[in-house]
Amino acid sequence: MNQVAQTILDQLGGRRFIALTGAKYLMYTVQGLQFKLPSRFANRGINFVNIILTPADLYDVEFGKIVKLNYKVIESVSGLHFDQLQDVFTRVTGFDTHL
Repeated sequence: MNQVAQTILDQLGGRRFIALTGAKYLMYTVQGLQFKLPSRFANRGINFVNIILTPADLYDVEFGKIVKLNYKVIESVSGLHFDQLQDVFTRVTGFDTHL
């Protein structure tokens, strides 16, 4: 995993985040991290999250739903500071990121 993706995962809560949310298929991208969530557990059917680090050192997060080969964006949040990632993730998906 590249440094940007590892930093994002650490800011979300690291291994504890993975255990609490059931996140799987974590993939790093040039600019960030994306992963799948268990189907039918998150709010509004969200089962895919893409987090991108912008040149301004802020995060853009896209919450979506993948069904077969179709992808639908459920909600996008832009311009987040690192300390806002957990709260926004919890608000949008309904998953706690920490105990």
